[in-house]
Amino acid sequence: MNYRERFAATINHQAADRVPFDLAGTSLTGIEHASLTEKLKQLLGFAGSDDSGYSKFDERILKYLDIDFRRVGDILEPESPLAGRRSAGEYTDCWGVTRVFTGLYWEIKHSPLKDAGLEDLDTFPWPEPGKIDRRLIDGYREQAKRLCQKTDYVVCAEHPFYGVMELGCWMCGFDTFLMKMALEPEFVLKFFDKILAYQKQVIEIYYGALGDYIHLTTSGDDFGTQTGPFISPDMFRELVAPYYQERIRHTRKFTQAAFFHHTCGSVFALIPQLIAAGVDILNPIQPGARDMEPARLKQAYGGQITFWGGIDTQSILPGGTAAEVKQHVGQVLDAISDRGGYVLAPAHNIQPDVPPENILAIYQAGKDYFSVRSPEVLC
Repeated sequence: MNYRERFAATINHQAADRVPFDLAGTSLTGIEHASLTEKLKQLLGFAGSDDSGYSKFDERILKYLDIDFRRVGDILEPESPLAGRRSAGEYTDCWGVTRVFTGLYWEIKHSPLKDAGLEDLDTFPWPEPGKIDRRLIDGYREQAKRLCQKTDYVVCAEHPFYGVMELGCWMCGFDTFLMKMALEPEFVLKFFDKILAYQKQVIEIYYGALGDYIHLTTSGDDFGTQTGPFISPDMFRELVAPYYQERIRHTRKFTQAAFFHHTCGSVFALIPQLIAAGVDILNPIQPGARDMEPARLKQAYGGQITFWGGIDTQSILPGGTAAEVKQHVGQVLDAISDRGGYVLAPAHNIQPDVPPENILAIYQAGKDYFSVRSPEVLC
């Protein structure tokens, strides 16, 4: 099977020669820091820079690991009076959120709607889709077209904007927004309406350009903690789910690509609503979170949604040996890969403290797992 045939079989819960492999096929399943990528290159004997023309990750590594996916696109930032870089380690984005660099991540310093009331949502200078640089989108379209027509890789379009709930937490502050969800639902619904109006215009621009050349697109919005959802299933149904249902419905006017949603944490209780909203693929399958064990997920929802991730980035990858990583991969595949519906990938971006040997162990274990199985028992 080629990469696209394998992916199509997988998301349709049909037999394939192996599960698809992903590393850096999305911005949520890659390597967090260039220093670890360099270590991996050294381990593989790759010198200098990759000259393939693919800009998202070193193509030599992807080919060596037999990765099925290639990524195009990015978060779009319209020109905005709010945006600007204050120093090398501090910037404000088009949503008015100010971040400072803390050594590996950019952490929030200022939330522009922290003290906002309902009426302030009408006067806030929201980003304008018409001020997006169309040259960026033209470039993404050409990249997607080339990958679609010149290769058999699965082409993944990065989501062009943030999720409604994470934007609420960033723009209002996490504590403030979660309290508003409980105490001021009218504020939250009006805020989400503003965000959805922006999203729908961007969908028309972005997927109108890329839609014919992609096979899946991503979405990111964290709904879970280590022990359960941020909010109750009832609150999620009332406040959040309708916006995802409308976002996905509108996206499908412009592309037939599968819809991938990333949410960290324990979201077992929300999966039925994500399926009903139109999510085809759930990522990252954080195996250490409550009720997110691969076997439990497969038994409950295995025929209804595809799972992507599941290789533990919290303990096994940074703390285990290569042999322990291979054992872990085998256990995950035993639990979840039968009859399709699974993509082998780390359960989020791999952090700099992970030995590069453990990254190789993930994909070697995947190859070994399927090489010893006869065709009639393949996934």
